[in-house]
Amino acid sequence: MKLFENTEIAFASKSDAALERAYFLFRLIANQPLVKIGTQVAQFALKSHLPVEGLIRATVFDHFCSGTSAKESIKVVNVLAAQKVYSVLDYSVEGAKEEISLDDCLANILSTIELSAQLESIPFTVFKPTGFGSFELYEKVSFKEALTEEEAAAWQRVRQRFFLCCDLAQKTGMKLLIDAEESWIQPAINSIVEEMMSIYNRETAVVHTTAQMYLSEKLDYLYYLSDKAKAEGFIAGIKLVRGAYMEKERQVAEEKGWSDPICISKEETDINFNRAWQFILSNLDHFSMYFGSHNEQSTYDVIAHLADKGIPKDHPHLWFGQLYGMSDHISFNLANEGFKVSKYLPFGPVKDVLPYLIRRAEENTSVEGQTVRELELLQKERKRRKID
Repeated sequence: MKLFENTEIAFASKSDAALERAYFLFRLIANQPLVKIGTQVAQFALKSHLPVEGLIRATVFDHFCSGTSAKESIKVVNVLAAQKVYSVLDYSVEGAKEEISLDDCLANILSTIELSAQLESIPFTVFKPTGFGSFELYEKVSFKEALTEEEAAAWQRVRQRFFLCCDLAQKTGMKLLIDAEESWIQPAINSIVEEMMSIYNRETAVVHTTAQMYLSEKLDYLYYLSDKAKAEGFIAGIKLVRGAYMEKERQVAEEKGWSDPICISKEETDINFNRAWQFILSNLDHFSMYFGSHNEQSTYDVIAHLADKGIPKDHPHLWFGQLYGMSDHISFNLANEGFKVSKYLPFGPVKDVLPYLIRRAEENTSVEGQTVRELELLQKERKRRKID
């Protein structure tokens, strides 16, 4: 039997009732028109202060999120740790613009780092750059537009938020994953992250940027970062993913008259992705990789490569990761085999996490989504337990 077919290990932490809830939820998500209508209704209801939080909490929220706060999430952390799976607490509030909201996000990330540092089962903390600065400001800096005095001061505050997180992470022995944003604001983010790597990634990889490999230029960026790491003597931390903003990227490129930044096909993205992890694994002396993928074949390929090259499963510069509520058959079976695996645990107030939940629901209804596979595995486990 192939590794990821073992549903007994994959769903060991789920009671029969929890298994049934997951099966019911993915059957709902499989209905694309229903998801589209449901997300619109949920957004309207929350904005109108209608009493729907309880319903959202009991269904999609509890499946894809670990709680409304970091402390509440520790219950899920402990459940995962019992099966040798680590956790990454992810404060999933995004799109803030006002300084008070940006400072509030910083305070939440700092407290999450402090809380995570107390538990060996939480090696990473994560944040989105747009939680620390407005999209418009990143855009102006990325395009090297002149900043007003007020904008220049705001940009210095953005940098300071990044540095406060990195400094605390290093002092507490934590690692940071910095999520990717849309490609046209990424240059501003890269400028800060590269500076942080050169400061904090000397002895170990504290800071990890995210490389979305559906972007055709990202492989060249990894080559550039490799040369920079060698020249300056730091470890380049990379969270490697295929990507999350394809439709928006293409739409904006068309509207702006830019060249399409996305690989021309799914096959080209896969080639880009495979070349990226092969390059990183060939240079683990100055790279640290967090392999974020729900793709079974890609994960099998990495496992085979590690065995072929004699790279240990628990290499300090190698982690695997999946989102909470998805691909348990990958996460728990990898952990059972001795690989270092973590789950992203999004948390936050229901209304603030709704954009994240909508993305999870929508991506699972797409052609490349996980729903069919998730349902197949859940049904297999239901039959094994004789729930049918």
